[in-house]
Amino acid sequence: MPQRAATVVGGGIGGLATAVALHRRGWRVEVRERAPRFTEVGAGISLWPNALRALDALGLADTVLSLGAVEHGGGVRDRRGRWLSRTDNAELERRFGHPLTVLHRADLLRALADALPADSLRPGSEVTSVREEKARPDEDHGRLVVEHGQQGHGHGESLPDLVVGADGLRSAVRRALWPDAPEPRYAGYTAWRMVTDPLPEPPAEGAATWGRGERFGYTALPGGRMYCFATATLPAGTAFDTTEHAELLRRFGSWPAPIPRLLAAVPEDAVLRHDLYALPPLPSFVRGRAALLGDAAHAMTPNLGQGACQALEDAVTLAHCLDGAADVAAALRSYDRQRRPRTRMVTRRSARLGTLGQLAWPPAVFARDLAARLTPARATVRSMTPVLGWTAPGGRVTSAQGGGR
Repeated sequence: MPQRAATVVGGGIGGLATAVALHRRGWRVEVRERAPRFTEVGAGISLWPNALRALDALGLADTVLSLGAVEHGGGVRDRRGRWLSRTDNAELERRFGHPLTVLHRADLLRALADALPADSLRPGSEVTSVREEKARPDEDHGRLVVEHGQQGHGHGESLPDLVVGADGLRSAVRRALWPDAPEPRYAGYTAWRMVTDPLPEPPAEGAATWGRGERFGYTALPGGRMYCFATATLPAGTAFDTTEHAELLRRFGSWPAPIPRLLAAVPEDAVLRHDLYALPPLPSFVRGRAALLGDAAHAMTPNLGQGACQALEDAVTLAHCLDGAADVAAALRSYDRQRRPRTRMVTRRSARLGTLGQLAWPPAVFARDLAARLTPARATVRSMTPVLGWTAPGGRVTSAQGGGR
């Protein structure tokens, strides 16, 4: 079979993981990313066992584990700092084979990019059009044409055998090829993300503290840093008269230890804030020889920490379905059958957890906290099986035909 070509639109975690998976199966891959560099700023990421299984299928789990910190304990606290539930991470690893690992997003992106040939990476390249051209009206699937502008090199055109839309919540590929797809919907709350400077005595375990319509969580990164996140129920587009850091201090500066100490260790210009959106279910993730994955296909709220994890699952599954397949469109239909029901389940679970976490009516908050306190830790871990028990299809593919960088 002649070497086939894929254009991956979007150089985030899902896009780069897809490129690695396809490259290692002999595809010629280009990753077009409109940003000038393949990087992420200012945020950590939790990799649950299912994500590490996906990375293991790419031969990158050991590399990524060496870049992260294993969270040995954690759980949920109430507004007074009392534990509502504890997560037994040793049990998590025993049950699912991998620990919960936290690292900086930029480190994960670097590990994925380093597994690709340099000429596969096309930063500063914005895709301006994706279309399907049919030679005959009765043709099932036409030729895919990707138009793009490369900084310093004018405009160009790619004619790949496969287009992968991994370009996020506001996906240009989805808009072009799925014109009737629903628009993302505001989840009802905004989120802050930040990384502290190194702390001389970082907290020994992570936690998420639930208040009334607000939450604050933290977990350890390597080097004594902590990744922190917070949420608040607000109208979409709310602006503050102060800086984001000052707003966090106003809202969470008197919350239980160690939250005030963590906020004091966050540089004032290092706070990111984004309103949270989720994508309503799509009727299909594929169209002809084009496929969506990650947030472009199933953007979800971050309450389960599964957004990037599901994108990694997508990447491994997509490449497996295409492995040796003579008919790209048929292989993509198999990918759709496997991924759409699963990601819909995870999206719903994340939305439900977000609704619970953002409760503000005092009687509802009391009932929520009581229920969490009465639920055994083992039952909590067991309830995570449908999400964390995913197994990567096929075996590990670690050797690149044509070599890496």
